[in-house]
Amino acid sequence: MAKIPFNGNWQREFTIFDKKHTLLKTPSYTGGWKSIYYSLHVVKEVGPAAFAKSLLSKNTCKTCAYGMGGQKGGMVNEEGDKIEVCKKSLQAQLTDIQPGIASDFWSRNSIEDLKELRPRELEMLGRLNDPIFKKKGESHYSAINWVSAMGLLIQKYRETNPDNTFFYSSGRSSNEASFLLHLFARLYGTNNVNNCSYYCHQASGVGMGRTLGTGTATVQFKDVKKADLIFVIGANPASNHPRFLTELMHCRRRGGKVVVINPAKEPGLVKFAIPSDVRSFLSPGSEIASHYLQPTIGGDMAVLYGIAKSILERGAEDQNFIENHTDSSEEFIAGIQSLSWTEIEQSSGITKEEIIEIADVYANSKNTIFTWAMGITHHTHGVENVEAIVNLAMIRGMLGRPHAGLLPLRGHSNVQGVGSVGVTPVLKKQIFEAIEIELKVQLPQKEGWDTMECMRQSAESKVDLAFILGGNLYASNPNLNYAEKALSAIPFKVFLSTTLNEGHLYGVDQDVLILPVKARDEEDQKTTQESMFNYVRMSDGGIERHSNTRSEFDIILDLAKAIIPADKFDFSEVKSFDDIRKLIAKTIPGFGKIESIEETKEEFQIDGRTFHEPNFGTPDGKARFILNPLPQEKKKDVFKLMSVRSEGQFNSIVYEEIDAWRGVTDRNTILMNPEDMASKSLKDGDVAEFTSKVGSLKMKVQAFDISKGCILGYYPETNYLVGSELDPKSKTPAFKNTEVSIQKIN
Repeated sequence: MAKIPFNGNWQREFTIFDKKHTLLKTPSYTGGWKSIYYSLHVVKEVGPAAFAKSLLSKNTCKTCAYGMGGQKGGMVNEEGDKIEVCKKSLQAQLTDIQPGIASDFWSRNSIEDLKELRPRELEMLGRLNDPIFKKKGESHYSAINWVSAMGLLIQKYRETNPDNTFFYSSGRSSNEASFLLHLFARLYGTNNVNNCSYYCHQASGVGMGRTLGTGTATVQFKDVKKADLIFVIGANPASNHPRFLTELMHCRRRGGKVVVINPAKEPGLVKFAIPSDVRSFLSPGSEIASHYLQPTIGGDMAVLYGIAKSILERGAEDQNFIENHTDSSEEFIAGIQSLSWTEIEQSSGITKEEIIEIADVYANSKNTIFTWAMGITHHTHGVENVEAIVNLAMIRGMLGRPHAGLLPLRGHSNVQGVGSVGVTPVLKKQIFEAIEIELKVQLPQKEGWDTMECMRQSAESKVDLAFILGGNLYASNPNLNYAEKALSAIPFKVFLSTTLNEGHLYGVDQDVLILPVKARDEEDQKTTQESMFNYVRMSDGGIERHSNTRSEFDIILDLAKAIIPADKFDFSEVKSFDDIRKLIAKTIPGFGKIESIEETKEEFQIDGRTFHEPNFGTPDGKARFILNPLPQEKKKDVFKLMSVRSEGQFNSIVYEEIDAWRGVTDRNTILMNPEDMASKSLKDGDVAEFTSKVGSLKMKVQAFDISKGCILGYYPETNYLVGSELDPKSKTPAFKNTEVSIQKIN
């Protein structure tokens, strides 16, 4: 293998966090010092001027959809709270500030060489700064110029049947580029347009849509500040949405409760040192969870039904809300009452007494907000899990009023905006009709493919061309062996990326083009993003770092101009991002204010999304109860695996090899209940073989506080074990509930 000249930033960072690997047990509290330490490290690496310029500029945070930054400044949220430090945001900044990869790097390092590197090492090689291309059969990428790259791309689209293509977007992109992408794809002739939410929160959108007629949060940021009870279900915001921990801390301080429902006892949800809060930082952390339930994997619905049953038994339901603002309550109530406590206990792994205690907390709450993430959605019954949460909110009237409601904890910074503006295989009827009328175009009628269907069609050699905007589609897939086979079967793929990742090395047997793009704060024009609270921010861009990157917007626009005839739609009339914002305002409900945002700088709450009155998005304005049967029990002789992210990780990007908060020094580790380890004659550090119906892995084991019969492994490493089973209603893969057997290796 050739010696790869790593960026110096990576070398020093690795020394700081990974060299000794001495962290052997879970800390008593998390957060605080590590974020501050990392901040100082970033300042040292890039210099105070570059650090301040990136962090304090008027650009939206690049990591989670909790949302920070924009026109109020780099570390300010929707309510004006300032100086909230988030290590993941700093890590993303450090990645973008890296120098570019030299043009001769590619001739000196083969794809097989690069496969020897960990994902984190790939990320820290530097920024992509040249278009690179490889033909089928070639072992190396080669740097090419932009004229050749765009000529090749345009030629491929001209000679390819639109039915044999798909377009995929991560949540990194802007609203402007996303709208432009799906408009081009549909006018090109395909609805095979999808985004990364199909592998994360699509079940939330479907479940909420079926019950409330909306697919996003029913609350605003300000509502969280008035809640006296917050449920955190199947989520680990300490790792994935660190700034949300500040609001959980404040809820506890004002006398409220935080109920965590998670099979794993996450240290960051027990106690967390908030780096922006002096009192929390200087003490041994702040208490987060007031109550912590650890159901078996897949047992969440039974817990939620049990709480509802207890509420009904004590007569604590909101009769007025149920009678006047909901449908189908009789069927739901009868179904819950008919469930026995034995059924609930067996399905949940939680005792009746524990559930009744939580029901008592809920019954005494005045303002409850329910939050959840992929521990709820990553099941074959993910939509049904979400519907169970909505049911529980409805039964006490915690919907349709201020300070109470639903908050799906979305992942990437603009994943919600990407979907809002139309990067979905099926457009909402209102949007479809508005685009046809306002833009005077005809859109294809054929139903598009969701993300897994794109993989299946690719595996069957029915895809000739794929357009992948950001993200790491390969590593985001379950069943990685299958994903590699599927992606390798595509004759031509084009990636728009800022850095190198595994998706550029696996599944690349045929022609591959990678185009280097600007990061959000480098855009020449202003862009917009949408937070999980339905709030639209504007990023100024304008920071110059690299000489040969282009805006993804400009790349898509050049492609559209060359491919779509002017008499079908004249893309030459699109002169700026502001022109696209005008189209968004005309066609996307609730986005009217985006038309003038560049002039007014007025960031805004999207109309029609927040329900502070009990008038919902359903045809009759009423919320709908939906009763589903409890999930079937898994086999008794297998373990349930859930794949999770580490504290030093964002989506598929791994920034640190260790997981400090869980006390893990090697990501090739499975965390197990100590009693389960003893039953398999395993001790910390032993190696076992984990086998599912799609794969087998040899990994170390380590004891952790997790429900018996359940195990925890890292994403994407354990994706080789995760099958392709989907929730049939949302097409979301079941990453959190994989049956595996365990065999000790002597």
